[in-house]
Amino acid sequence: MKVYLIGAGPGDAGLFTIKGRDALASADVVVYDALANDALLAYARPDAERIYVGKIAGNHALPQGEINALLVRKAKEGKTVARLKGGDPYIFGRGGEEAEELRAAGVPFEEIPGISSTIAAPAYAGIPLTHRDYASSVTIITGHENPDKPGSVHNWKALASSASTLVFVMGMKNLPDIARNLVDAGMDPETPAALVYRGTTPSQRSLVAPLGRLPQAAVDAGFTNPSVIVVGRVCTLRDSLGWFEQRPLFGRTVVVTRAREQASGLAARLEELGANVIQCPTIEIVPMKDYAPLDKAVADLADYQWLIFTSVNGVKYFWKRLEAAGRDARALGTCKVAAIGPATAEALRERGISPDLVPEKYMAEGVIAALQARGPVQGQRILLPRAAMAREILPEELRKAGARVDVIPAYETVPAAVRKDDVLAGLHDRTIDCVTFGSSSTVENFLSIFSAETLATSGARIAAIGPITAATLARRGLPCHIQPADYTIPALVEAVAKAFGN
Repeated sequence: MKVYLIGAGPGDAGLFTIKGRDALASADVVVYDALANDALLAYARPDAERIYVGKIAGNHALPQGEINALLVRKAKEGKTVARLKGGDPYIFGRGGEEAEELRAAGVPFEEIPGISSTIAAPAYAGIPLTHRDYASSVTIITGHENPDKPGSVHNWKALASSASTLVFVMGMKNLPDIARNLVDAGMDPETPAALVYRGTTPSQRSLVAPLGRLPQAAVDAGFTNPSVIVVGRVCTLRDSLGWFEQRPLFGRTVVVTRAREQASGLAARLEELGANVIQCPTIEIVPMKDYAPLDKAVADLADYQWLIFTSVNGVKYFWKRLEAAGRDARALGTCKVAAIGPATAEALRERGISPDLVPEKYMAEGVIAALQARGPVQGQRILLPRAAMAREILPEELRKAGARVDVIPAYETVPAAVRKDDVLAGLHDRTIDCVTFGSSSTVENFLSIFSAETLATSGARIAAIGPITAATLARRGLPCHIQPADYTIPALVEAVAKAFGN
């Protein structure tokens, strides 16, 4: 029985703490807020109970008193509870109130701090809250106070005369009153001030304006909650120190259509460059229902001269059957190994195999040319574990050259449609900037979900990893706007960044 009050951070899932992740992974129950990044829920156990208690202005899923009672009740059922709160629980997060309720009920608890938006949002906008030339202290203030109530909990004169950087949270509704109160209390209306909207997320926007003109600037630029308000000379540093909004793909929305288990590397690279990534896997990688043919090939490995892998998935599922047979890399013996590209080659190296052949061109035609350059393949026996449905050019050309080729299915690709509605809305609204395709199968499956006309008229640029994928697009009447010279994920990311570079 224990409750962890966990700070989820300001929005960027990468800012979540290791201790918070570990506590979340141990929980039987996860009670989470609207401001907690949904990606963090992936750290929770699949069998953990998830309870949403988000509170947005005017729409509370559960009142605070009921949240407190819920935490106590779940803990007293003998469960470990993770209370996941946006930002830091003890900075305007009502975590202190929840902790008091737990203490009064005799429930053990632990507070795990998170990075507060009051610190992170300005930092991502290029505004250091302290700087030896500008400010040596920071004051964090709620902007949620009702300006119409008699008196104020704030000492506006003290705030206005302070040399501190002032940070107001939850204050956009009251921004005109905040600015007026500071100026009326003696602060120079020309004092630099800033707004940071949805700091640390792909939706972040920021602006700097004199305090006296900040409310109108906010209206003109369409700033709303959640925005952090910063007042002080440090705001002048935004233009020189801003980095987050200067990344080459910042503000761009990119759809990744690869299978989920393959998409993480591509998505992560695009996000590092600032893109808002929508992961919409159009295929799912699944095991074969019958592995008898592959198991027989594994047992007969000594009869093969070459083992050719055309994908990381081929390596993964082949090795599973190798291990199921109680064997390891030593079973390959004198059999030479080819990998169609660097990612596949790296997957082999992770398993203790250095490929004998990696072609210069990462496609089937490249493998054929590289093999033939090493000498005749006539009479050689070649094992090709791959997807159940794939291009036939590699085995066909090898057979034409006299090789005996066994094509054995190691896995299947089946259609998927994750986040279909989000992608469809983005295509119709023309808010998607780019759709990436990593294989011909992703093209075919994407177009089985969304029409070619919808994609063609969306204004989105289409990126293909290589000429085979581009040719598939062409057969479906679609252009390929972006294609890297090297047929790899890093090269695809670089090509997309170059096409959209800010």
